[in-house]
Amino acid sequence: MSAVPDLWDDEELLAALRQALAERQAVPAEFVAAGKNAFAWHNIDAELAELTYDSSRDADAALSTRAETASIRALTFTSAHLTIELEVTQDSLLGQIVPPQPATIRVQPRAGTETTVSADEIGCFSIRPIPSGAFRLHCRTAADTDALTGWIML
Repeated sequence: MSAVPDLWDDEELLAALRQALAERQAVPAEFVAAGKNAFAWHNIDAELAELTYDSSRDADAALSTRAETASIRALTFTSAHLTIELEVTQDSLLGQIVPPQPATIRVQPRAGTETTVSADEIGCFSIRPIPSGAFRLHCRTAADTDALTGWIML
């Protein structure tokens, strides 16, 4: 059984293959890399910690009930077994794992070197300096719960 129609000769087949290769090369490299990263399974055991609160999104609602806006941006990421709360200050990210527990947090920038910080026994941690560009957090608690945030851009 042949997947190629019997009507094609060698030259037509080679022309079709050349066209397929040319179309593949026309896709921007950044698009290919983003697609590969989206389907990478290296964190399959980590729960997705979804962004459930961002104070910058609620700024308009806050203006209607408050006299002034908060100077600190707050983000909350929630997974099935834990919550990661972040506050963005001028020079750092201050965070806490809820329920409180020790953890290791890997700061994974889209471009650059990964760093690791520790959360203490009450789940508090600090990330300095604030990552430039897109990054995500991979949290592993002492109880072996893994949670991975989506990409964060501040």
